[in-house]
Amino acid sequence: MSDVLREQANRQQWKMLGWLLLIQILVAFVGRSIAPLGLVIGEDLSLTKAQIGMLPAALFLGQSLVSMPAGLLADKIGSRKLLVLLAICLGVSFVSMTLTSSLIPLLLAVVIGGIGYGASHPATNRGIMFWFPTEKRGTAMGIKQMGVTFGSAMAALLLLPLAGSWGWRPAILAASALLLVAGVLTYFSYKEPDEQKRSAPLKKFNARQNVKTLLKNKPLVFVTVSALILSGSQMMLNTYLVLFSYEKLGISLFLSGTLLVVSEVGGSVGRIGWGVISDRLFNGGRIIVLFIIALMAACISFVVALLPSGTSYWMMIPVSFLFGFSASGFNGIWMNATTELVPREQAGLATGFSITVGSWGVMIGPPLFGLILDITGSYRTGWFFVAAVMVIVMFLLLSAMSFLRKKGLSKHDFLLKKV
Repeated sequence: MSDVLREQANRQQWKMLGWLLLIQILVAFVGRSIAPLGLVIGEDLSLTKAQIGMLPAALFLGQSLVSMPAGLLADKIGSRKLLVLLAICLGVSFVSMTLTSSLIPLLLAVVIGGIGYGASHPATNRGIMFWFPTEKRGTAMGIKQMGVTFGSAMAALLLLPLAGSWGWRPAILAASALLLVAGVLTYFSYKEPDEQKRSAPLKKFNARQNVKTLLKNKPLVFVTVSALILSGSQMMLNTYLVLFSYEKLGISLFLSGTLLVVSEVGGSVGRIGWGVISDRLFNGGRIIVLFIIALMAACISFVVALLPSGTSYWMMIPVSFLFGFSASGFNGIWMNATTELVPREQAGLATGFSITVGSWGVMIGPPLFGLILDITGSYRTGWFFVAAVMVIVMFLLLSAMSFLRKKGLSKHDFLLKKV
């Protein structure tokens, strides 16, 4: 009987993961459509390149504003209610975006959409924390986080051609409607695990103390700052890969767009692959895997910097895949690290804190890369810059591992005590 119950519980775990993955895919499908559609939106509204770069920054500004409140809310009301609320917020705001005809209201709609986008991470991460045991959590989180890059790839693959035929407004309207339908279905189909129902929510008056506790957690802070840089590098890749391939390498705009898809596919594979590697080869070690990811991203960025004009499309396919595998594949391991370096009841808050800080990398990274291009006129300098900041990430992660070794604590100890 116990084997039967165990099998039923196992099936229930993966079924609930399916709903979390669905929402993660469609949230990214809508929210991350800003990057591939930026050129089309810019042409329609007569935006400069700098203004186009403000669109993803606006999305992640909204994310940074909501991540910690959403983390507290996830810990208080659970994932199920928050999932439908964020789907409505993102879907409705992007529907309103299709009614705009100038930059300021467009940016405002994107910022509000970013609030829904940012709330998805604490909501889904908390679901993973309670549904899956430690030995399966890296793989589960990787699958769930794959939804971000998969949704982004879908946006480039489906919405960009649709926008070319129908215009960007109908394309975003259709994607938003799909998200709203999925949000309602998830509300009626997703279930909170019994353990989460029994878990006492964080008390309101303890919120400030919980934040102070997080700030004293040095490994969490080191990982979070590393994620800030990694997130910025990821968005530099997503924002400028198409322009680099088109303007520097001479690849057609359509094929340059497919390279972004290839990169996002690499990121999707990476989010699962790194989770499996962490679970099976490093016994659940997350920080060492993040170090390997940063090292790989530095190497690939260095290679991209040295690519000459006229590099073929076919050569760029494996390069784009590997760049995405590293620079866009780290998120699942990051989410695992942030939730496992704190007590379980603080998983939502820790996620919100880390994403709030990490979002600044996304907002700063693309404009900074663009500034480097404006000053130097060289993509090579920009990609060398990405390689250089990866060295900083590796130093921070080595510091986190050194702290853990000095304290004689494993990641499992953080599930039971505060740092």
